[in-house]
Amino acid sequence: MTESSSATPAVPPAAAPRAPRGVTVDVVLPCLDEAGALPWVLARIPDGWRAVVVDNGSSDGSPEVARSLGATVVHEPRRGFGAACHAGLLAAEAEYVCFCDCDASLDPAELVPYVSEVASGGADLVLGRRRPRERGAWPLHARAGNLALARMLNRRTGLRLHDLGPLRAARREALLGLGLTDRRSGYPLQMVVRAADAGWRVSEHDVPYLARTGKSKVTGTWRGTWQAVRDMRQVLAEPPVAPRVPAVSR
Repeated sequence: MTESSSATPAVPPAAAPRAPRGVTVDVVLPCLDEAGALPWVLARIPDGWRAVVVDNGSSDGSPEVARSLGATVVHEPRRGFGAACHAGLLAAEAEYVCFCDCDASLDPAELVPYVSEVASGGADLVLGRRRPRERGAWPLHARAGNLALARMLNRRTGLRLHDLGPLRAARREALLGLGLTDRRSGYPLQMVVRAADAGWRVSEHDVPYLARTGKSKVTGTWRGTWQAVRDMRQVLAEPPVAPRVPAVSR
């Protein structure tokens, strides 16, 4: 199997979803050489939402492509998935912040009900459970590493999650209050661990997972997967940290 795809996913066009009324949403898209995927991804951003593309040192013209398609572009020179995600969170201005990979493996339009769930008080953090829809979308070594980490996370926090996927939504101020410090592959896990320690309500929903456009920067190889697992094991070993602000006003 391979995690690569040379073409943008052939997903049938759909009517652009609309954001819940009365809320503002920024979608953080960490980006490293994703010029081929950006047109599809940015076209799927729901109406009224802002795309914040965080360039992490691309050499393929990704920032220019993103800017030409109307996205806000932030530059983060420090390499690392967490560094890019956190730079996007700091640059966000909306009440709600979503995260989505920028490689066309996930459809940002799927985030609409996630934001609705947080806005209605049904959850404080909503995550997407990836369900592969194409051959090669999720290679065995990456899936095995994710499963092992999910089990360790559940033992550590008492949650019942199946995936540590990047598609997620929460309130911006609450996320900042978690005091996230990881700037590598452990960032998504640290977000969930600290949210659980703070008593957040965390929910998970199935989401279609497509073969990515281009080469994986993290889990494309056994070595990359092992590095990600090592980063996340370090996060699981951290002592609980009290959040600076609550998830919501109860």
